[in-house]
Amino acid sequence: MAGTSAVVRPVVRADLKDVADIYAHYVQQTVITFDSTPPTVADWEQRLDGFTVRGLPFLVAEVAGVVAGYAYAGPWRPKPAYQHTVEDTIYLAPDATGRGLGSTLLESLIAEATRAGKRRMIAVIADTGSDVSAALHRRFGFTDAGRLTAVGHKHGRWVDTLLMQRPLYGDELSGRPQG
Repeated sequence: MAGTSAVVRPVVRADLKDVADIYAHYVQQTVITFDSTPPTVADWEQRLDGFTVRGLPFLVAEVAGVVAGYAYAGPWRPKPAYQHTVEDTIYLAPDATGRGLGSTLLESLIAEATRAGKRRMIAVIADTGSDVSAALHRRFGFTDAGRLTAVGHKHGRWVDTLLMQRPLYGDELSGRPQG
């Protein structure tokens, strides 16, 4: 995966094995997701079908023909009043971090969620002691909305989550990093 030139495009079913493999690493090796069992490719197919029916974006970043990361905007909560709010999710292949792909995916995801008519994007970030994800979101206009303390327990440790949010409308919110 040499270089940082990425093509961001909608996910297709053939990508879901790579998506599953990327996510499995984080499920098994980290506390940044609270899942304890990696979803199967069939689980990812169901997720993709659900996003497609709702008109929600599910994107991959491809570098040199290889899926290097993915992002999607999923429903924030199931109740009808939340239908205009989405939660972002971004994961990169372990060997693809630190190359700007998170920014590339988040910028595209914001634009696609806005085109889909969504009004607010929420980020739920596990506090692992690293500020990388929160800093990425701040660069794209997300602001802190709160902290939930010790809400997850994984790999023998209690983990907080940071809640962040941003509006998805208005000329000043183009999706480009701020500052």
